[in-house]
Amino acid sequence: MLTKRVIISRNWIGRVRETMEFRRVLVPVVGTEADDEAIRLACRLAKKDKGKIWAIYVLTVERTLPLNAEIESERLKAEKILNHAEDIAGEQDYEIETDLLQAREAGPSIVDEAVERGVDLILMGIKYKRRFGQFSLGSVVPYVLENAPCRVILYHQYDK
Repeated sequence: MLTKRVIISRNWIGRVRETMEFRRVLVPVVGTEADDEAIRLACRLAKKDKGKIWAIYVLTVERTLPLNAEIESERLKAEKILNHAEDIAGEQDYEIETDLLQAREAGPSIVDEAVERGVDLILMGIKYKRRFGQFSLGSVVPYVLENAPCRVILYHQYDK
């Protein structure tokens, strides 16, 4: 099986910034190292145009619970992740907004948020996952790729 790895270099980032404007960037986060790199990349891409960046965490609520259920432990975890995203952006001298969303499924919630905010880019950090011995993107990433109203960049976290 042929595999292909894409390496994002600083030169690539510069060329992307020259040809595309990213004034409104949405970065869904889940608490992985890939999120940190996605936030850093979003800051670099948005700096040229002094763009706005939103980091969102989607707290998925089981169907057995009401959608507005207070799940304290999950809310605290989400707030910690969003605060960390703000810290990462602060290290890049960039200020971002964060938002905690509650939904039944993350994919539709991310797409709805992108539409509502009129974003130019969704930048998602993904971690290498295996399912049944094969690389898997799960269900959220394919949904976003198929339904996003804008460009989508995936930052793949590579673990050695």
